[in-house]
Amino acid sequence: MAGPECVVRNGRWQDRMQDVLIGQGRIIELLPADPDRDLAGLTSFDARGALLLPGLIDGHTHLRDPGQEYKEDIFSGLQAAAQGGFSRILCMANTDPVNDCAAVTVHMLNKAASSHPWGPFLHPVGALSKGLAGRELAPFFELADAGCVALSNDGIPVTDNHLFRRAMEYSQGSGLLIIDHCEDPGLAAGGLVNEGLISDSLGLAGQPAIAESLQVARDILLAKYLRIPVHLAHISTRESVELIAKAKAEGVPVSAETCPHYLLWDEELVRGFSTLAKVNPPLRTRDDVHSLRQAVREGVVDILVTDHAPHADFEKDVPFAQAPNGISGLDTALSLTWSLVQDQILSAEDLIRLWSSAPASVYGFRANTFSPGDPADICIFDPQASWTVGWQTMASKGKNTPCLGQVLPGRVQALMVQGRLIYEQAREERGQ
Repeated sequence: MAGPECVVRNGRWQDRMQDVLIGQGRIIELLPADPDRDLAGLTSFDARGALLLPGLIDGHTHLRDPGQEYKEDIFSGLQAAAQGGFSRILCMANTDPVNDCAAVTVHMLNKAASSHPWGPFLHPVGALSKGLAGRELAPFFELADAGCVALSNDGIPVTDNHLFRRAMEYSQGSGLLIIDHCEDPGLAAGGLVNEGLISDSLGLAGQPAIAESLQVARDILLAKYLRIPVHLAHISTRESVELIAKAKAEGVPVSAETCPHYLLWDEELVRGFSTLAKVNPPLRTRDDVHSLRQAVREGVVDILVTDHAPHADFEKDVPFAQAPNGISGLDTALSLTWSLVQDQILSAEDLIRLWSSAPASVYGFRANTFSPGDPADICIFDPQASWTVGWQTMASKGKNTPCLGQVLPGRVQALMVQGRLIYEQAREERGQ
């Protein structure tokens, strides 16, 4: 390996102060921090005692580009990713036109390379069915060759079990993992919030928890029968967790994700008819929250994702039933997860596993473990800092988050991707 070209000094990794030597985009060596070390000729960044985290990986985002760039575009979405500490993000296929052909995939990748040539890196998720209509499979091999890393019908569940089986079988040849939005559309039809006491008291149509777990069971049974992996998106209920735990104990090739909002907030948040808390699947009960917290600690739920779903302000400023589902999450995800670490619900090691090493394993990336040869994807995170979530502090065009106006703990000070400094908070604030 070539010699060092730059160094991150005075960063905290595994409770030790370290200097990180970097060359050709990779970690060369970790050394105990030493103010007298001769670093002549190296580009140097002083972490000033902040935590060193591997670059985060988000396996589930919506960047609205092409087709709805007023909500978000690839430039603003990747900027939000950088500010949030993410070195890689996967973006879903519900664009306009749908990402069900090579032309759309190439458009997305070209726009990402043009706007953020050094990262964060964008990884498109191709449509499972043409037009997301659930009637005919999309061209999996074409999408794979164009650069897609997974397949999903996103928020429009495939109800045709035969088609879904064929999709799983064809996914093997293309090398693309299937991500399934687990929802029975018949049971969930019209549901605006979790079905229960809150939906009754507000007079809103409810979506029962079984609408999710029924589809989870379908996917698990197919994965077991076919011996083909499937990934379950944004899990939100206790029953789903129990089904996944049982499947994993039996060796079924299934993985799963959830989001920070399902670990932090419950259905009580919609009592004031706040459209900022309207999301699909809906926020569930406190019991579901506790079950999911245990599931991510134990690895039953493998990874965290943001399900970043930006919307324009005017789209959420309508009666509850008319508002679109979704929370903008790239800017806030790390701070929200850190609040769980502060409350001793998760450990710092859990955070790293859920946002870096596990998603890297699920999607076939190489994670930074700060070992020689690892990619120098480094998030420099100050746990002592705080910031107020607002229009000026969020890089995403979508400001639709329940924590708008709140002070969150911890802040990304800088992000390096493959050894290049692509975001520095102090420089952004100076407007440089």
